[in-house]
Amino acid sequence: MGTCEVCGNDYWMTFEVHTMGGGVHTFDCFECAAQRLAPQCEHCGCRILGHGVEASGRFFCCAHCARQSDLAVAGELRDTVGAHPS
Repeated sequence: MGTCEVCGNDYWMTFEVHTMGGGVHTFDCFECAAQRLAPQCEHCGCRILGHGVEASGRFFCCAHCARQSDLAVAGELRDTVGAHPS
């Protein structure tokens, strides 16, 4: 049995997440894994679980939040992933 590093639950179905930096984390659910590992939106503070938006090295959950920031590049953001720029 393993112990979740976020909630402390001692659970027989824990799992490990190995990060690119060599870290090893033990969790009992995806919710705890997201709480520990997912970045936070710099505007609204929610956890970024999908693609999100990166602008000037800052992370946002969506283009709307990036536009609400003080970034000069915010006007260049696209709301759609994979859309052809025509």
